[in-house]
Amino acid sequence: MKDFLLLTPPFTQLNTPYPATAYLKGFLNTKGYSSFQMDLGIEVILELFSAKCLDHIFNTAVENDSVQSENAQRIYTLRADYIQTIDPVVQFLQGKTPILARQICTGNFLPQASRFQQLDELEWAFGSMGIQDQAKHLATLYLEDISDFITECIDANFGFSQYAERLGRSASNFDEIHALLEEDLNYIDSISVKILAQRLQEHAPKLVCISLPFPGNLFSAFRCAQYIKQHHPNIKVAMGGGFPNTELRSLTEPRVFDFVDFISLDDGELPLELIYASLSSADKNFEFKRTFTCINDIVVYNNASTLTDYPQAALGTPDYSDLLLEDYISVIGVANPMHSLWSDGRWNKLTMAHGCYWAKCTFCDVSLDYIKLYEPITAKLLVDRMEEIVAQTGESGFHFVDEAAPPALMRALAIEIIQRKLVVTWWANIRFEKSFTRDLCTLLKHSGCIAVSGGLEVASDRLLKLIDKGVTVEQVARVTNNLTDSGILVHSYLMYGYPTQTIQETIDSLEMVRQLFELGIIQSGFWHQFALTAHSPIGANPDAYGIAPVKESISFAHNDIQFKDKTGIDHAKFSYGLKKSLYNFMHGIGFETPVHKWFDFKVPRTKIKPSFIEDSINSDPFPVSKPSSKPIWLGGTPLVSNHSISKKGKEIEMCQLTMHLKDDCVEISLEQPKATWFLNQIEVLSIFNKEQRTMAQLKADFEIDFDDFEIFWYSKPIMTLKDTGILIM
Repeated sequence: MKDFLLLTPPFTQLNTPYPATAYLKGFLNTKGYSSFQMDLGIEVILELFSAKCLDHIFNTAVENDSVQSENAQRIYTLRADYIQTIDPVVQFLQGKTPILARQICTGNFLPQASRFQQLDELEWAFGSMGIQDQAKHLATLYLEDISDFITECIDANFGFSQYAERLGRSASNFDEIHALLEEDLNYIDSISVKILAQRLQEHAPKLVCISLPFPGNLFSAFRCAQYIKQHHPNIKVAMGGGFPNTELRSLTEPRVFDFVDFISLDDGELPLELIYASLSSADKNFEFKRTFTCINDIVVYNNASTLTDYPQAALGTPDYSDLLLEDYISVIGVANPMHSLWSDGRWNKLTMAHGCYWAKCTFCDVSLDYIKLYEPITAKLLVDRMEEIVAQTGESGFHFVDEAAPPALMRALAIEIIQRKLVVTWWANIRFEKSFTRDLCTLLKHSGCIAVSGGLEVASDRLLKLIDKGVTVEQVARVTNNLTDSGILVHSYLMYGYPTQTIQETIDSLEMVRQLFELGIIQSGFWHQFALTAHSPIGANPDAYGIAPVKESISFAHNDIQFKDKTGIDHAKFSYGLKKSLYNFMHGIGFETPVHKWFDFKVPRTKIKPSFIEDSINSDPFPVSKPSSKPIWLGGTPLVSNHSISKKGKEIEMCQLTMHLKDDCVEISLEQPKATWFLNQIEVLSIFNKEQRTMAQLKADFEIDFDDFEIFWYSKPIMTLKDTGILIM
């Protein structure tokens, strides 16, 4: 018997578990509670995409006379080939049979339907993709063909990373979801509840905690809760996570509590601890933390507890035990190295800080705790947790899922990783702020950082100011150039349709993006249309941004708000042209096409100078070290050889220092006294030295024996080392 069963309902990701239950389990461990966690989504996918189940799917589709389209008929006709290959393909995508890649790439191993029609467009990419990636891409198209068949012939709501997502995105009331829950289980539901039933029998939990991160998990979450209430009425059900935190803050619908007993908001650790304590309490006035219950058919929000939330340092290390870590499926939908990070490979998820250190963007939910309550974790504790997770999972890849990772903490994290000589691979979400100098980017890369994602949003300085993003397009260009030069991939979130945005600004924004891609300083991006949310500054004061919200009665979900843009511009019509152009840019083509040509309706030409981004990079001011800055030596001990040179009839003793780097060899010559001084400093400046000196201290030490530290520090030999071994933090 377990105290808790922690459940993520279908569907989130194929390649890695959503981390919420791992965080909760880590916390529960610190309190001595017993728990079991499960990602029901991956378990359903693995059963659904198996030879046995696929055979049943084809038979069901024919019995229901649902094989109608030409594509579905082709897949059905090739059913024997799909049934024969599905298990080997899934095992290959799990990393268990890498040798199958060669057979997949032969071209006649996998049955092919409509998804493979895009291969002609992507054929150029295979030359730059390794055979494993190419095979993953082909296998992904194969799975997507099967998914299309399931969606058309079995369950129209099916999707790899969401289920019935439409319901969650338009659920101002509970009527449609409730009506569907009263219908018989469909094919996907029946698989879900069968697996859930097995886990409930095995672990007999006192409390089932359903983590509901996205709209695409909503219906499955309630289907699971419904099954528990019908078949295990003694088990209590609690629900929390990203969807309730943003969508259910105004909940008044009592029918919700026919399925769940509790819905908690924001950080879940303390609310869950109190919910569990209430199960054994006879107190009718029990004091909860940020928790909805239903009393006499009236929804009640109980936040009476005076206990404070646990600090981040006290929450324990996320615990990934119980999850089927070796069975997740890596897929590559787009032949883009940055874009594939979300779906290829299994990443341990961590956060550097709770909340956002900026917390000003006007489109963001800055009024909610998950954004506004900023609390960083120390670099030492972060790396402690990383080491624990690597030991537990055997995986050394980390995705830091912060709203925006703080640059100072990223620097401290990188130094801690290097000092411990830990080999990890990691990436993070950031703001493109000026703190990301070339030296900081080099340090991050040295510690194992391979990629970052950040919001450029609307590439317009006027609109970035209106967003209160705290960056300019010029600054973004410089930062992304620093990152790319350091070998770190860059993904940019892009936005269109922001309030007051003009058509000219949309076209000019696309031109900025075109230049960024053409120069190769961002490698991946994604356009999304502006969405108005209830908890953002714009949602709180829409008149100031020239939009008029559409009023509607809310009893269930309340976050996305329909609105009318007073500019009268139909921003949605720009979607196809923006996404088509970006698709081409990500594949290194289409840069010669004038940006107005990507649209099939008349738009103005861009007013942006063709060299704007390049000029922004080239105008980057020369970096001058501040007295408080700390120089760090990344290199090893140089090889030393002495020689003499004649200068104006005088013999000068010189010292040649040879630095062997992983991918290069650098030589400099210094006068022997200064070389001796510098060699003595290397040990002090080494990144492995815990006591790092400042530039002011270095200058003072130099000028004990020599004059003009600045002349020495900015001399050609030292500047050469700044490109290789010396970083200024």
